[in-house]
Amino acid sequence: MIDLYTWTTPNGRKIPIMLEELGLAYRVHPVDIGQNQQFAPDFLAISPNNKIPAIVDQDAPGGPQPVFESGAILVYLAEKTGRLLAASGPARVAALEWTFWQVGGLGPMAGQLNYFALRAPEPLELAVDRFGDEVRRLLGVMEGRLEKVPYLAGEAYSIADIASYAWTAAALETLEKIQPDRPPLPAVRGWLKTVGERPAVVRGMAVPKV
Repeated sequence: MIDLYTWTTPNGRKIPIMLEELGLAYRVHPVDIGQNQQFAPDFLAISPNNKIPAIVDQDAPGGPQPVFESGAILVYLAEKTGRLLAASGPARVAALEWTFWQVGGLGPMAGQLNYFALRAPEPLELAVDRFGDEVRRLLGVMEGRLEKVPYLAGEAYSIADIASYAWTAAALETLEKIQPDRPPLPAVRGWLKTVGERPAVVRGMAVPKV
C-alpha cells in the first residue's frame, strides 16, 4: 500500500496519474497548501522541504519508505514496478532527461508565470514578460521534440509524459489568458489530447477529491 500526500496542483497530479497507470493500491491524504498543512510536523517528517507530493511505501523491503520530490517519486515507482521507465539504453536516458527538463525547467517557470500574471496582488510586467518568454521557449523545445516522436522519451509513453502533462496544460492555459495570440504548438496540443485521454490520466487528474 502506498500512502499518497498530495493536493490539486500540477505537481500534485503527477503521482496519482503514475499510481493509476501502475495499478498500485494507494490511500490519499490531501494536504491543503492553502491552509498551510504542508508545514504540519507529521508531514514534514515525510517531506522536509514542505512540498507536495510525497509518498510512503508501506511495502518497501526495509520497511516503510518515505519519498519526497515528484521526480524522485516517479523514478522510485517506475523502478519498483519495472514499468514506464526503460531499464537501460537510450529510452531510459531520454525519459530521465525529459522528466528532469520538466522538474527543473517547465514546472518552475510556468509556476512563476502563473503567480506573477494571475495571482500576484499587483501583476509585475517585467516578471510576466520574463517568465512568459521562458515558458514559450520551453514549449517550443517540447514542440520540436514531439514533431519527431509521439512521446517525450521516444516511441513509448513514460514517466516523462506523466511529469509534463499537467504542467503543460497549466502553462498553455496561463499563456492563453494573458496572450490572445496564443502559440499554435500543434504537436504539443496533439500530445496533450493523446495523453489526456488515457483512462489512468483521467482518474489521476481527479485526485485528490476536494
